[in-house]
Amino acid sequence: MIALGGGWDELLAPLFADEKYLKIREFLKREYSEQVVYPDMYEIYNCFKLTPVSNLKAVILGQDPYHEPNQAHGLCFSVKKGVALPPSLKNIYKEFESDLGIKQPSCGDLTKWAKQGVLLLNTTLTVREHMANSHSKCGWAWFTDEVIKMISKNTQNCVFILWGGNARSKVKLIDESKHLILQSAHPSPLSAYNGFFGSKCFSKTNDYLKLHKKDPINWDLNDIQ
Repeated sequence: MIALGGGWDELLAPLFADEKYLKIREFLKREYSEQVVYPDMYEIYNCFKLTPVSNLKAVILGQDPYHEPNQAHGLCFSVKKGVALPPSLKNIYKEFESDLGIKQPSCGDLTKWAKQGVLLLNTTLTVREHMANSHSKCGWAWFTDEVIKMISKNTQNCVFILWGGNARSKVKLIDESKHLILQSAHPSPLSAYNGFFGSKCFSKTNDYLKLHKKDPINWDLNDIQ
């Protein structure tokens, strides 16, 4: 049994009991026994374990985990301490320096954001080593779509941050009358200059949270290096 805590077990129980999820589990058993798969199987659900439903303030949607060694640990865009920053994360840091005046950190671990209520959710939760999107057809899209719909239905005044086409395609799953949706290009070097830079998603998130009497996110990661 998966134990997530933070109110997620009750909320996601119907998904974990669904036949579609059982097929994902069988697929993962084979993959983890026969292939190198990221993240570690005990870190697949880290985003839920670190961000209780009751403290949920924002959702950042990624695509699938980093597929090189020692990078992925269950939080989208995040890498473990001591790991070189991937290009997309460098651009995320550039944008919040521009937006908030925060110095760019050298550490890529976003756990501090997760613990403050930012759900760092990939739309696909696992990947084979060196093979981007290799698990995108195994059923994760169904699972994470349902998660997004459940969050939309069961929470109030959450900020959904959708970067890039894959994330933006999920806008139809979110109730815009209850939540704020911020959309822009992906922070990848291939697209960041097409609308990600200058989007001010970090300050806009905090402005919305304060408007709805929620504590803003401290995006500064310089104290964890």
